[in-house]
Amino acid sequence: MPDYRVTIAGDSAIDLEFAHEISPETSTAIRMAAIRLTEDPIPGVTELIPTFCALMVQYDPAVILYDDLVSQLSGKLGCLGPAQLESKMVHVIPVCYGGEFGPDLPAVAAHAGLSEDEVVEIHCAHDYLIDMLGFLPGFAYLGGLDPRLHTPRLEKPRLRIEAGAVGIGGAQTGVYPLPSPGGWQIIGRTPLRPYDPARAVPILYAAGEYLRFEPISAEEYAMIEAQLASGTYVYRTMNEEV
Repeated sequence: MPDYRVTIAGDSAIDLEFAHEISPETSTAIRMAAIRLTEDPIPGVTELIPTFCALMVQYDPAVILYDDLVSQLSGKLGCLGPAQLESKMVHVIPVCYGGEFGPDLPAVAAHAGLSEDEVVEIHCAHDYLIDMLGFLPGFAYLGGLDPRLHTPRLEKPRLRIEAGAVGIGGAQTGVYPLPSPGGWQIIGRTPLRPYDPARAVPILYAAGEYLRFEPISAEEYAMIEAQLASGTYVYRTMNEEV
C-alpha cells in the first residue's frame, strides 16, 4: 500500500493524503483503502469520503480518540499490498449528442478543429475514471478526457443547465445530476439521473468506478425516458477485468 500522510480536518475528521497529483494510481490507492475500511470497519468511524488525492475519515470523538484512530488505521492499511485492483465497475451512460440536447457541440468541434461526429466518437472512445464526487450530489469529476477535446468554459455561464446534461469544462467532462447554473460546454444529455433521492441508492455510481458514454438517437432518448418513468429501465452496470 502506498504511504499516506495524516492531516487533521477539524475536531472529528482526518485526511489520509496519498499524493499531491491526480492520477489513476492515486485513485486506486484511495479506493483500496476505502474498501478495506468498509469491509473491516473501525468502531467510531462514521463516514469515508474519497477525494482527488486523499481519503477523508470522519469519526465520533466520543467513541474513538485521534491517537487510537491513527493507530488502528496504520494497522489495517499497512497490511495491504500494492495498489492494484483486479476489476473495475463500469456504468454505461446513454447520451444524445448535439441539437437541443447539446447546444455547444458545434463550438467544441470548431475549437478542436474536428467534425461534430469526430467529437462524439472521441468522447465515447474510452471509459472515464470517477476521481471524486462533489459540487452537487452525484456530480462525478472524471479523469482522462482526450486533450483534443479540452475546451474553455463559457465566458458567460448559463443560469440553468438541465439535469443529465453532459459537458466539457477545460480538461474535464462530466454529467450534471441536477438542474444548476453552470459554465461548461454542453455537448449532449442523458435521460438517466445520476442523483435521484427517491431511489434506494440515490447516486448511481461511486468514486473509483467508471463511466462509459454511449451515443443514442433522440428516439432512443425518448424511449429510455418512458422506461424510467414506468420503472422498467434496466441500468447497465458491469464488472470488468482491469
